[in-house]
Amino acid sequence: MFTGIITAIGQIKSIQVKGDGMHLVVEVPAGYLDDVALGDSIAIQGACMTATEFTGNTFALDISRESLNKTVGLDKAGPVNLEKALRLNDRLGGHLVSGHVDGVGKVTHFANVADDTYGSWLLQIETPKALASFIAYKGSIVVNGVSLTVNKTQDSKDACLVDINIIPHTLENTTLGKLKQGDVVNLEIDLIARYVARMLETHPK
Repeated sequence: MFTGIITAIGQIKSIQVKGDGMHLVVEVPAGYLDDVALGDSIAIQGACMTATEFTGNTFALDISRESLNKTVGLDKAGPVNLEKALRLNDRLGGHLVSGHVDGVGKVTHFANVADDTYGSWLLQIETPKALASFIAYKGSIVVNGVSLTVNKTQDSKDACLVDINIIPHTLENTTLGKLKQGDVVNLEIDLIARYVARMLETHPK
């Protein structure tokens, strides 16, 4: 489990084809791996992966073809959001996050809010229609591993447009600041919403 609070920005340094999947090496800040053991989970761009090898300030992981097909941003070198797995005595600063990507969205708008003296930015994401019922005003959504609050939803025939306000701190400490219109992002819906929907599906009135 995770919280959606990014603890570091890493760099995918190398990628090798391994069977149907890939073998990645990720560089992290000094000391970041001090409390991580082989087999521990680390979320990369919101996708839960298993650390299989450590060398200095890098760790390696194997990513399956299924994960590659369901996510974006894990098949090329560059910066990535990282979060180590939640411990039972940790603060839940964001919300309950599983690290399982539910779908991929597209950035339709990302710009500074002109009348906001705090320098916040408006991020609009077009999400798959299948996720629309799990996304609610003032609810939570994970974008590339970052726990964010939904400020507005607008449904259309084929998609759901989601508005999110991004504060400067988030821009500076995650990879979200590098987003631009047209980029695709990993999305995870709220875990509680998922279970509520399932209960209503299996126990209709």
